[in-house]
Amino acid sequence: MIELARPYLLLLVVPVLAFAFGARRRHADPASARHTHLALAAAAGTSWRVRLRSLVPWMRVISLLLLVVALAGPRVPHSMQEVEGEGIDIVVALDISGSMRALDFQPDNRLVVAKRIINDFVQGRPRDRIGLVVFASRAFTQCPLTLDRPILSGFLEEIEIGLIEDGTAIGLGLATAVNRLRHSEAESRTVILLTDGSNNVPTLEPETAAELASALGVRVYTIGVGKKGKVPFPRQTPFGTRTVMAEMPIDEALLQSIAATTGGSYWRAENPDALAQIFATIDELETSRYRTNVSTWYEERMAWAALPALALILLEALLAGVVLRRLP
Repeated sequence: MIELARPYLLLLVVPVLAFAFGARRRHADPASARHTHLALAAAAGTSWRVRLRSLVPWMRVISLLLLVVALAGPRVPHSMQEVEGEGIDIVVALDISGSMRALDFQPDNRLVVAKRIINDFVQGRPRDRIGLVVFASRAFTQCPLTLDRPILSGFLEEIEIGLIEDGTAIGLGLATAVNRLRHSEAESRTVILLTDGSNNVPTLEPETAAELASALGVRVYTIGVGKKGKVPFPRQTPFGTRTVMAEMPIDEALLQSIAATTGGSYWRAENPDALAQIFATIDELETSRYRTNVSTWYEERMAWAALPALALILLEALLAGVVLRRLP
């Protein structure tokens, strides 16, 4: 459906029409003449030039009216609606440190499997605003809270190991996720923290970030990803990439403490099925009501009125200068 961005400009139609009728009255020719052979002129009929000349003023009026419509800003709204439903605000904090290359979730590594399951989770909750934070030695927001699933999936697909210097800053990752929820008005706000290691970046302590989350009423669900013991890991050598067995312990006590401090839960996922089941459990979280306007973009239709107006103006000028030109 087409709407107008500036409908009040349609009031300009009134002076345009007033000008048109005023000009028509001024150019009316009431004069009459008597001649013995006027009957012969009537029999000759009206030439095509005379008939065409009578249309020129109307072309001018129509072009002005079309310009008024163009100024009013016709446009087509896309995805503009008010949504009211059940939902919560969720931020997923995803570890993208080098250890997420481990191949114990074969045939893919931990990060690839995590991204796939997170995307399934996102698509299954269309009424929730969901954001995405990634962390390694530092943390940043990959995608703010949004209802736009294609955009969120696109940002999720772009995540890869190496976007940030290696390390595992669990505290920074959690604090960044909590900060995204600080101004949220949703009654239920949740962070899902997924990691496969231990905090090894001495910046912000995870315990401090957990206390901040608790103070703001943010519940944190923590997930430890990876099998216990030694796991296959691709390592670069002078002779290329080789798979070696390496042990990558998870600080489960820390993750349990974060969950307990914020009223959440901790799970350990040792295979893709277990990770999928964990997200299915989280999917059953309580929801709270929210209302939001979803508006993506407008497709402008000004040209639909402006181009015909310009064509009429050029046609009038062409007729006046060539076909209907008046000779002195």
